[in-house]
Amino acid sequence: MKTEYDFSGGERGKFYQSDATFSFPIYLESDLGDFLNKLAEEKNIDVQVLVNEFLRNNLELIKATALSIN
Repeated sequence: MKTEYDFSGGERGKFYQSDATFSFPIYLESDLGDFLNKLAEEKNIDVQVLVNEFLRNNLELIKATALSIN
Protein backbone atom coordinates (compact mmCIF):
# COMPACT_ATOMS: atom_id res chain seq x y z
CA MET A 1 0.00 0.00 0.00
CA LYS A 2 1.07 3.53 -0.60
CA THR A 3 1.66 5.78 2.38
CA GLU A 4 -0.66 8.41 0.85
CA TYR A 5 -3.40 8.52 -1.78
CA ASP A 6 -4.54 11.57 -3.75
CA PHE A 7 -8.32 11.91 -3.76
CA SER A 8 -8.34 15.52 -4.98
CA GLY A 9 -9.88 14.45 -8.31
CA GLY A 10 -12.43 12.19 -6.66
CA GLU A 11 -16.18 12.69 -6.86
CA ARG A 12 -18.10 12.45 -3.59
CA GLY A 13 -21.08 10.10 -3.74
CA LYS A 14 -20.29 8.81 -7.23
CA PHE A 15 -21.46 5.29 -6.40
CA TYR A 16 -24.12 6.20 -3.80
CA GLN A 17 -27.61 4.91 -4.57
CA SER A 18 -30.35 6.16 -2.25
CA ASP A 19 -32.70 3.31 -3.18
CA ALA A 20 -30.16 0.54 -2.58
CA THR A 21 -31.15 -2.17 -0.13
CA PHE A 22 -28.81 -4.12 2.09
CA SER A 23 -29.18 -7.86 2.45
CA PHE A 24 -27.10 -9.12 5.30
CA PRO A 25 -25.68 -12.62 5.34
CA ILE A 26 -26.70 -15.01 8.07
CA TYR A 27 -24.35 -17.85 8.89
CA LEU A 28 -26.13 -20.93 10.20
CA GLU A 29 -24.61 -23.94 11.86
CA SER A 30 -24.32 -26.83 9.41
CA ASP A 31 -27.12 -28.94 10.94
CA LEU A 32 -29.59 -26.04 10.66
CA GLY A 33 -28.49 -25.25 7.12
CA ASP A 34 -28.87 -28.88 6.11
CA PHE A 35 -32.34 -29.06 7.68
CA LEU A 36 -33.54 -25.87 5.97
CA ASN A 37 -32.08 -26.89 2.61
CA LYS A 38 -33.78 -30.29 2.80
CA LEU A 39 -37.12 -28.79 3.85
CA ALA A 40 -36.99 -26.16 1.10
CA GLU A 41 -36.17 -28.84 -1.45
CA GLU A 42 -39.11 -30.96 -0.26
CA LYS A 43 -41.43 -27.95 -0.58
CA ASN A 44 -39.83 -26.98 -3.90
CA ILE A 45 -39.10 -23.41 -2.76
CA ASP A 46 -35.96 -21.35 -2.17
CA VAL A 47 -34.44 -21.44 1.30
CA GLN A 48 -34.79 -17.65 1.44
CA VAL A 49 -38.56 -17.94 0.90
CA LEU A 50 -38.82 -20.69 3.52
CA VAL A 51 -36.93 -18.70 6.16
CA ASN A 52 -38.83 -15.48 5.42
CA GLU A 53 -42.18 -17.27 5.72
CA PHE A 54 -41.14 -18.96 8.95
CA LEU A 55 -39.98 -15.68 10.50
CA ARG A 56 -43.06 -13.79 9.31
CA ASN A 57 -45.40 -16.46 10.69
CA ASN A 58 -43.63 -16.50 14.05
CA LEU A 59 -42.97 -12.80 14.70
CA GLU A 60 -44.96 -12.67 17.94
CA LEU A 61 -43.15 -15.71 19.33
CA ILE A 62 -39.80 -14.26 18.26
CA LYS A 63 -40.60 -10.91 19.92
CA ALA A 64 -41.67 -12.60 23.16
CA THR A 65 -38.61 -14.85 23.19
CA ALA A 66 -36.22 -12.02 22.32
CA LEU A 67 -37.30 -10.13 25.43
CA SER A 68 -36.17 -13.00 27.65
CA ILE A 69 -32.76 -13.49 26.00
CA ASN A 70 -29.91 -11.74 27.78
